[in-house]
Order: sequence, then C-alpha cells, then structure tokens
Amino acid sequence: MVSNKTKGEIEEYLGQVPNWLEALSEPAADHSWGIVRDLEFGETELPNREKALASVAAATAMGCPYCIHFHKEEARLEGVTEDGITEAMNVAATVRYFSTILHGAETDLDEFREETTEIVDYIEEQEAAAAGAD
Repeated sequence: MVSNKTKGEIEEYLGQVPNWLEALSEPAADHSWGIVRDLEFGETELPNREKALASVAAATAMGCPYCIHFHKEEARLEGVTEDGITEAMNVAATVRYFSTILHGAETDLDEFREETTEIVDYIEEQEAAAAGAD
C-alpha cells in the first residue's frame, strides 16, 4: 500500500488512486510510483509521445490487456492517431516474430552483430551519398 504522501501525489497526477495499487507490497509501493512518475510522466530524453508508443508496443508484445488498454489511452492523450497506435502494435509484432525466428534457428549472436554493423555502415554510406548528391 502506498503512503499517504504518495497517495496525494498520485491523485494530483491521475485524479485518483487506482485500486490496483493496493496490490503493491509496502516496501515497494512508494518506489514503484516513483519509477512511473519519473520515467513515464517525467521530463526525460524521450518525449512523452514516444514513451507512450514504446509502452503500447511493449504492452502488445507482452500481451497484457491491462497495459495495452492503459498505454493506448496514454498514446491517445499524447495525440497519437489510431493508425499510429496500430503501427506501433505491428512493429512490436514484427520484432517478436523475428525474435522467434532468430531464437528457433539458434542464430549465432556474434555473427548477427557483425552483419548488423555491416548493414548500418552500408545504410550510413548510402545516406551520405544521397546527401552529397543534393
């Protein structure tokens, strides 16, 4: 259960203290809220819109109906369109799909990393060449 101080802070952010917060063990409750407050709602390197999209993608990949619902609403609050939300879900599905293939094939991680470096180098060269052609 969160402390009274934390309850007041949550109410300021959310307009209420959701009842599921009672499921948090006391030693972790205030800290858990602090993580959400500071990382998801706070000023960080990523704009809130990007964090909301990352959250939609992660929730979709995990298949958590609670997280999916909350983070879709969060994304809508950040101005993400329904098409944008759908795209984030599709990107998550694609990552999960190829992760399954890579693991099933037991792809060598070192070789994968080398190939990825080569791909990044090639793309950067192509972009630099295109920029020079302008």
